[in-house]
Amino acid sequence: MAIVKIPYEGKTLDAQESIIAYLAGIGIDYERWEPTYPIAPDAPEDEILDAYKPEIDALKVRGGYVTADVIDVNASTPNLEAMLNKFRKEHWHDEDEVRFIIEGRGVFHIHPKEQPVVAIEVGAGDLIRLPRGIWHWFDLCEEKRIRAIRLFQDPAGWTPVYTESGLEQGYLPVCMGQSDIP
Repeated sequence: MAIVKIPYEGKTLDAQESIIAYLAGIGIDYERWEPTYPIAPDAPEDEILDAYKPEIDALKVRGGYVTADVIDVNASTPNLEAMLNKFRKEHWHDEDEVRFIIEGRGVFHIHPKEQPVVAIEVGAGDLIRLPRGIWHWFDLCEEKRIRAIRLFQDPAGWTPVYTESGLEQGYLPVCMGQSDIP
C-alpha cells in the first residue's frame, strides 16, 4: 500500500481511500491491483503481462496506451546509479507515466503547479499514473529494487525534460532504511 507524505503540511496518508482522494485532487490516478492468478517472484515478463492482462487492456483503452513491458532493476543492475541520477532530477514528460509495482519500493516526488511537493512511496500492488506534463522525480528505496509494469502511449517511450529547478535537492528519501540513519 502506498504512503503519501505532504511535508509542507506535516501530513502522512496511509489509508487507501484518503490516498485515492488526495492524489485525484492533484490529477494523479492510484489503484491497487491483484494478479488474475498467482505468479512466482522470478516469473518472466510474458507471464507477468498475462497475469495482469485484463487490467492492462482496460488501462490501454482508458489512456490510449499502446505498449506494456516489465522493467526489472536491482542493486546489481549495471550502471544503476547513472540510470537513477537521470530520474532523481525534477522533470516532466510529453506523455503519462504509468507504473504498476510488482516488487520493490520507490518514491515519486510530485510538484503540482501552485501546490506543495508530495512524496508517494509505492510498493507491490500499487498502480500510479502521473499525467503528462506533471513535474516530478523518482528514486528507489534502500533495497534498490523495483519490478514494474510500464505502459506507454508512444511505443518509443518518453524522454524526460528537466526543469533545472534544483528543488529535488531539498528533499530526503521518504522510505529511509537502516543505512540512512547515522
